[in-house]
Amino acid sequence: MTSRDTTRTQFLERAFPKGVPRLWCPPLTHYDRNGAIDGDRIAAHWRSLSGYVGGVLLPGSTGDGWELTMSERRELLTIGLELAGQLNLQILIGTLHPDAKETLALIQEDVSWLKSHFGERDVARVLAKARVCGFTVCAPRGKDLTQEEIGDALHSVLKLGLPTAIYQLPQVTQNEISPELAVDLARRHDNFVFFKDTSGFDQVALSGKAPDGVFTARGAEGEYARWLKINGGLYDGFLLASANCFAKQLQEMITEISGGCVDAARQLSDRLTAAVGDIMKLAAGLADGNPFANANKAIDHFLAHGPKAASSPPPRLHAGSSLPVSLIHSTEAILRRDRLMPAKGYLG
Repeated sequence: MTSRDTTRTQFLERAFPKGVPRLWCPPLTHYDRNGAIDGDRIAAHWRSLSGYVGGVLLPGSTGDGWELTMSERRELLTIGLELAGQLNLQILIGTLHPDAKETLALIQEDVSWLKSHFGERDVARVLAKARVCGFTVCAPRGKDLTQEEIGDALHSVLKLGLPTAIYQLPQVTQNEISPELAVDLARRHDNFVFFKDTSGFDQVALSGKAPDGVFTARGAEGEYARWLKINGGLYDGFLLASANCFAKQLQEMITEISGGCVDAARQLSDRLTAAVGDIMKLAAGLADGNPFANANKAIDHFLAHGPKAASSPPPRLHAGSSLPVSLIHSTEAILRRDRLMPAKGYLG
């Protein structure tokens, strides 16, 4: 083990004395009828998740991280930091921006704000007090960027020395971080501690060159049981949009695999794969929002309100529109088909 691997391991052990959680969630951002961020609704949602997930990415793509204004983002972080303390959750702060210089500025602004918010000058202490285990960044946007250009951008962020998660998100960035670059980043920066891949291609994991010592999380949906290392797969855990709605089932699947009940885990995985896949397809063509957020808002509508959710107003999107009633009714049918409809909603 190299000195960098040792330092990385020591950080992870300090941040997660009981081990890095295998299940993470990028929470939805809920809005009231007037379009304001709905803190009470967010709190109810987080409470429903807290027994099953160990950490959150805030804000991520599923939480409208690319659409929020700076003031909305700050408001959401304020709500999330308070809830993380109450619910014993760790936070990865999403500093997602298509430009590396803007990402650097955003991280530095976040650190300054955290110091002020918690009345603490030391960076390590303020992150611990805030329950922030790292900052999440992605490659700069551009389909023609070379690996060298992508690497230069990510190196500039990692040189800050802050614990960092790198997010493979070609759906937004229009490019992918190669396995060789991922390994090089880990070799040169012991503060690269977490890697999430939502591409669905899994080229870093499949290459056999996954960065040593870095916690790897799959973000693509489907066939969940096959991807965990504890079941012979390639990832340490998951950071899934569907954890907004199926955290209980996903954690149950992980527990089944850990206990050797692989067949039961696969059956549950198959049901989740069918439901999430079909609802994502239905949400893919909507004009506003993104499929991750829209599909999970449709499902969460039933998790929150229960079997009669279709009679409640559909969830509002950041753009000001609401999910179409047709998507709500189709979601209801799929949840019933796959035996995933809750008996009652978490809003009581």
